[in-house]
Amino acid sequence: MTIPGNPAATCRDAPLARILIKFFVAPAPRAWRTLQSMRVCVLLATLAVTGGFALSATPALASSNAATTQSYVQDNYALVRVARTHLATAEAGPLHVLAQVRAECPRAGAGSPQNPDSTQMSDEVIAAMVVSAYKPDLSAMRTFISAAGALSWGNHGLTTAVHGYVADLKTILSLPTPNLCGDVKAWAASGYTTLPASTVTLVAKFMPAWVALGYLPAQLGPFESAAARSLARRSAPLEEALTEGEARAVEHWGAIMDTLELWP
Repeated sequence: MTIPGNPAATCRDAPLARILIKFFVAPAPRAWRTLQSMRVCVLLATLAVTGGFALSATPALASSNAATTQSYVQDNYALVRVARTHLATAEAGPLHVLAQVRAECPRAGAGSPQNPDSTQMSDEVIAAMVVSAYKPDLSAMRTFISAAGALSWGNHGLTTAVHGYVADLKTILSLPTPNLCGDVKAWAASGYTTLPASTVTLVAKFMPAWVALGYLPAQLGPFESAAARSLARRSAPLEEALTEGEARAVEHWGAIMDTLELWP
């Protein structure tokens, strides 16, 4: 089965830019998350008429934003450092999925069509791989979610972006391990006319929330201290290693699809 790749995004703002979705075929690939642009603060001109209030509030807000940024960069670094340590174990996860389908349900999707339902079944394969791969990192993910979810900035767009990322990770953590063999067999038993409800529900939750580990939105830049910038640079090679691991998983996805005889 030949799997042509989708163009890879490079935007620092997009947590989806480094995940497997850029390699998979789908009728309507998920759009890259676009963060809200930073607004120019015109309020200072109004506050200036109040004298010292504007002059005293602005440095305080800047200091708060810088401290929050430092905390977030540290939280992100801790997450990707743990994930990098667990990378070999994480990469074995999709291989466990492959071994399972080879043992329990080879050719379960023989004769299946290529249509929107097959795309959802393919998405379930991806979900099974991701859930399996993230198992070694669950504790670190929970720690990150607890810490980052409590942070907020004076920049509403930045706060919204970070909280959205945290919400996506929460969703991933909430997903059950897919019953891939059972779901493919149930679809086949319907004559490939009706997807099992478990597939529809899982995919509806998983696909919008599918993100990579490690996210440093560009809006952090104005609030980064020298220490935060240094830590962000140290995060980069760790995130790159995770990206390379995700890219290697594409081969396993193809093998699982071939074993099940499913179309994307």
